[in-house]
Amino acid sequence: MYLSLPLQSSTASRTMTVTVFACDGAALPSPCTVTVPKQGRIKDLIQALSNACSLKHNERLLLVEVRNHLIHRYLEDPVHLSTIKDDERLAAYKIPKIDKNTKYLQLIHRRREHFGIWENSVMFNNHNKSRGHDIVSSSDSHVISGWKPYGTPIVSLISCDDTVTRGDIQVMVNRILSPLLRRGGNVEQATNSEASIPKAEPDECSNTHDAASVGNVVSNSSNKDFTNSKAPSMPTLPLLLVGDNNACIDLSMGEEKVVKLPQSSPKVLVYIDWSQKLLEKYDTHPIESLPEVLKYGPVTKKARTEPLSLYTCLEAFLREEPLVPEDMWSMKHKLETFVNFPIHDFDLTNYIANKNNSRRQLYELYALTNHYGSMGSGHYTAHIKLLDENRWYNFDDSHITLISEDEVNTAAAYVLFYRRVKTEEAAISNGA
Repeated sequence: MYLSLPLQSSTASRTMTVTVFACDGAALPSPCTVTVPKQGRIKDLIQALSNACSLKHNERLLLVEVRNHLIHRYLEDPVHLSTIKDDERLAAYKIPKIDKNTKYLQLIHRRREHFGIWENSVMFNNHNKSRGHDIVSSSDSHVISGWKPYGTPIVSLISCDDTVTRGDIQVMVNRILSPLLRRGGNVEQATNSEASIPKAEPDECSNTHDAASVGNVVSNSSNKDFTNSKAPSMPTLPLLLVGDNNACIDLSMGEEKVVKLPQSSPKVLVYIDWSQKLLEKYDTHPIESLPEVLKYGPVTKKARTEPLSLYTCLEAFLREEPLVPEDMWSMKHKLETFVNFPIHDFDLTNYIANKNNSRRQLYELYALTNHYGSMGSGHYTAHIKLLDENRWYNFDDSHITLISEDEVNTAAAYVLFYRRVKTEEAAISNGA
């Protein structure tokens, strides 16, 4: 039996939460919730976020999706908002409107799962320094020497026009992380070292102070005097820059040495390895996790599911409806109405043709397909229950993950697969 059930029309808007980062060290990251058109594009989301976070005229927002503590993709027009799932995590970075010959510097946070072996790592680095080694390791993975990514990457701009030194990047990262400094840390913000951080191009509608506050692009306008301009109390951070051939260059020594930025990539990767000692100076809690685009809490989910259930759709399917040409059903947009479909005890007793049978016609859900996207494009996944294990699994391309039963019922559900529940009487007659 196959039924295509009608749904009530959904609203034309959608609520989305994005965490906004100020990469000039002006403020802590802050989640921002906005309302956008469901059929809108990335530019609609960026515009709503720009208004909500009071974006300056000489700034722009760079929007990304973060997965597994790394940047999964940059989100730009003409990407449709319908391709962004509710359980995805987004970040937006305030960066200057300077696009000429720049690269995105991605600051990726890493830490060990057990800080007990941190001292061995320090001894290893000191050993390299004593012998004058600059390249500490080489790898094609973000997991190097036991360090694993965590938290949220931070993105800023770095200029390719001028010479950049290791000390310049130290100043830049210190400035980015300055809001995370714990009180009483006796560390000056790197904003005092303006020699290596030029101002963004002033906007006609902004004053000089606004232009200076967003100048967070490393260049070499005055790097010859970097040693003198660097604040004595600014800490030297354990930074590694991924150069060509994935060679990791230690930026914690030789601050006057010139850095050769990767030529083959539009991004520059810099790792910061958080030791227990460093975590005593910085509070990384604000960058450790991102909220979902839309979080369905128990109260919210109940409120959304009460108006529409699978039984309501069945009643609408059986209801007579005269159609005239001007009222003909059409499918201009994909509906994303949340339908509360039962997983157990889906009772079709009142909907079967032969009602003389006293047995209840109960069904249970064992699989469903999900669709994410719009009418013209999107992505399919599947939830399947292994009956022998009594466990649900999510199938997303080549990725298979175990999920809880509570995660099965979502607004992305597209096709539901039910099986008759086998009662003792049905098992004897093989009629199930």
